[in-house]
Amino acid sequence: MTMQDDDILAPRRSRSGTHARGPIIDQEGHEIRPETLEQGFREFRVEFGQGFGNGFGNGNPFGNLTREQRLARLEAIAKLLDVAFVLPGTNIRYGIDGLIGLIPVIGDIITTAISLWLVREARALGAPWYITARMLGNVAVDGVVGMVPFAGDAFDVMFRANMRNVRLLRRWLDKQPRM
Repeated sequence: MTMQDDDILAPRRSRSGTHARGPIIDQEGHEIRPETLEQGFREFRVEFGQGFGNGFGNGNPFGNLTREQRLARLEAIAKLLDVAFVLPGTNIRYGIDGLIGLIPVIGDIITTAISLWLVREARALGAPWYITARMLGNVAVDGVVGMVPFAGDAFDVMFRANMRNVRLLRRWLDKQPRM
């Protein structure tokens, strides 16, 4: 590294001798006054009804996506959870559900929560009670059997509850009239 590189990478010093890094900018590109940072956080709030700001209008984390785009995103998440990887030397596919599920109890709780989120999104897409009930049944079987050490992890890999649920949702949506 040359002396010039050191000058570029070294923090600048202000007149008071403290490190100066330039203005502090928030997510929306507005400068934050340093005196407001010294006050600390008094309150942390997320207002879902007001939107997220970054293109996520009206509290929808999917933004203004079409039904097909939302379903494609759910399918991608289900594939990541259930069939993203191939066991080397075999034709057995597994996903992060099988990997996280190796962590006793906590892993199964995490993957069940993600699976429940997929069911919630299916409901937001308009899936009726009988479809969401079947989806919840798949999640329950996957969650309960998945908690059994080792055998439950093998069951997670083979059962693929998230792929089943997205398939159920896709079949139901395909039967619905297009708007």
